[in-house]
Amino acid sequence: MALGEHDDPILPCGRALSSVWEENEADGADGPAGDGTPDAGPHADRCPYCQEALAGLGVLDSYVREARQPAGSDEEERSAERFTARVMDLVRTELRPGRTLPLGDPEDDAWITEAAAAKSFRAAAETLPDVQAGSCRVTLLAPRGPMKVAIELAAGYAWPLPALADRVRERVRAAARDGIGLEVEEVDVTVVDLVEGETDGSGGHPEAGEEGRT
Repeated sequence: MALGEHDDPILPCGRALSSVWEENEADGADGPAGDGTPDAGPHADRCPYCQEALAGLGVLDSYVREARQPAGSDEEERSAERFTARVMDLVRTELRPGRTLPLGDPEDDAWITEAAAAKSFRAAAETLPDVQAGSCRVTLLAPRGPMKVAIELAAGYAWPLPALADRVRERVRAAARDGIGLEVEEVDVTVVDLVEGETDGSGGHPEAGEEGRT
């Protein structure tokens, strides 16, 4: 599984994610013990940040390789490529802490990382049925807010897209306001893929199912 040159995350230990993974692949996935434990070099053997990154990437790599198995059609191959791209974008987002965002008043001296806020917003979006959240970016519109959130989604075919965008905006703003204490002024929602969902083909409607659980 190759990592792109652009937007290569830097781990807290100071090493680039791509260099850690490439060193691991060069040393062999099974290591000298042959027990499936990565042999990632002297630094990574002792570094908890490298070990955590390698463990996560190892699981994702197995999914990516499975998705890249010979496809039966051009459309299946394109779907696998879109899946791989979404996985790697999410890996970069999760492993890059990003900038710190201010919480409360200036005298509070309270902050949250962009990655932590984005994780909360993705989780809020995924409380909607047949919705999978991917990339999420948080941008300061002023030195202490408000914020702009840009989030990408894959959604079930049954979702009317304007209604989905409205629901996601509601969930993200609520998570920011009630869960974190951030003021979000804008929420840009981009649907990057349509997927088979639990309500597709069943005559059900995602909004109806979601309302029934609230």
